Amino acid sequence: MSFLASIPSPSSGTLELGPLTVHMYGLMLLAGIAVCIWITGTRWVHRGGDWDLIFRLAVWGVAAGIVGARLYHLVTSWDEVPDEWWGPLAIWRGGLGVWGGIGLGVIVGAFIAYRAGANVPVLLDCVAPGLLAAQAIGRIGNWWNQELYGKPTDLPWGLEIDPQHRPEAYPFDSTFHPTFLYELLWNLLALVILLLVERRWRPRPPSIFVLYIALYCFGRLWIEQLRVDPSHELLGLRLNTFVAAAGFVIATVLFIWLQVRERRRRRREGGTARQRGPAMAVPRGRVR
Repeated sequence: MSFLASIPSPSSGTLELGPLTVHMYGLMLLAGIAVCIWITGTRWVHRGGDWDLIFRLAVWGVAAGIVGARLYHLVTSWDEVPDEWWGPLAIWRGGLGVWGGIGLGVIVGAFIAYRAGANVPVLLDCVAPGLLAAQAIGRIGNWWNQELYGKPTDLPWGLEIDPQHRPEAYPFDSTFHPTFLYELLWNLLALVILLLVERRWRPRPPSIFVLYIALYCFGRLWIEQLRVDPSHELLGLRLNTFVAAAGFVIATVLFIWLQVRERRRRRREGGTARQRGPAMAVPRGRVR
């Protein structure tokens, strides 16, 4: 007998607590946001920053992220939106595109940080591990909604999907690849890689944030090939495959360029120091 025959799915995406209905998808989003704020704030304060800025960025960045994530979904998957007046606003039923959320959230957050006089590259490196943790937690919401799974499979960790949630192409298949779980695990692995790279080599900011983009996009490249949820296609491939490929290539090139530039800078500074002789140590300034 297999240790794990299959992964069950919740029969409902909500919990009834007396008169209160809790949408688990939304609860997972809130939990992910809270964890991201805590990780980012802790890392920022460790580098000489303050919590006040993090709380301000959380208000603006989270709001912009939710708007950007929903707009991306509306543009790329309009046919999945409920055909009601409230359909475009129904984020409790799923439908948030991570590309739009991270993109707009980071842009708005970086602008607010810049206006506050903060070191934006350092702040980006502080937020990268938090974003991965938040994305991992958010994927649990897809499990509650029985969405974003992959092709049918008979593997021991296949995900059980109720008939009403199965795609029309696979009405008689009961277990599918749990792609939400694959992405969750990939995000956690990428988080560990970021922390190891940061601790071992201490690359110049925003290298850690750029590496985060490259790692996440690489994971989405292979995960997208398994998913069967409705998606616009281009040249026979899912649209998100091209987005992930573009993000991976751009981020990888930028990461390599940052490391080459930093190595050249250190060589120049090393040569100048040898010419000038020993000098007094200069204390580090604050990150703001």
